[in-house]
Amino acid sequence: MTYEDWIRGHVKPVGELEVVKERPWSFVVKVSTADGVFWFKENRGATRYEASLMRALAQWAPGRVLEPVAIDAERGWSLLPDGGQTLRDNGGGDWDQMLAAHAQLQRDLSVHSGQMLSLRVPDQRPETMRAWAKARNALPPPPFESSVPLTLQHDDLHDANVFADGRVFDWGDASVSHPFGVLLVSLNVFAMQHDLKPGDAAITRARDAYLEPWTDLAPARHLRHEASQAVELAKVGRAMSWERALTQATPAEVARWDDPVAGWLAELGKPTLV
Repeated sequence: MTYEDWIRGHVKPVGELEVVKERPWSFVVKVSTADGVFWFKENRGATRYEASLMRALAQWAPGRVLEPVAIDAERGWSLLPDGGQTLRDNGGGDWDQMLAAHAQLQRDLSVHSGQMLSLRVPDQRPETMRAWAKARNALPPPPFESSVPLTLQHDDLHDANVFADGRVFDWGDASVSHPFGVLLVSLNVFAMQHDLKPGDAAITRARDAYLEPWTDLAPARHLRHEASQAVELAKVGRAMSWERALTQATPAEVARWDDPVAGWLAELGKPTLV
């Protein structure tokens, strides 16, 4: 069965299917119908787990994630409704609120971590990441004691992956990991968009807004220190994510993306925004 046949088995397109993205890790098609726009996605490389994860998240967190119309987990295919404007489309939204809401989502999903691993969501628990880095001759960050449960770590959370109504989408980089690692990408995007320098009060407020839902588990000062450790370790996670994404990439395609696996490992030990 072709993806075109599969799409037409669930919705009735009007006009041609429009390919809008083709990457080594994903293939995305816009599907216009009389009932609105839908989006077909094929996960590629070692990111196929996203289809199964999206189906599970729709059951575990209804109304807080984009819920698929149809899933073919074996092929890594998903058909999604159009979610409307993203926060970025809507002017950027309130990052403090977005991060706090995401922290609560992570807490609520932590009870499903074992099920996520059974769905082949990547295992990026701290000990796994350290072993992975060591096997590649990178110096892994030292171990630290976690005050919070391991859970789903989106790993690419920013205002273009959250709709204006707060629903989160695009879980192709997600893993089971230390939740605070999500701040690596989030705060970097936030700082770039607002031209903020390290130590800016707006960055501190955003970080603390994210940490607030966890403050019943440990003192705020301890959580801030743990966040800095988790963000440093998350650099290894980003390298692992890129390795999965580029599993089927040609050498030319890897070069096009500036060898991001080596690039992220080279960031170890450099200052972060947390």
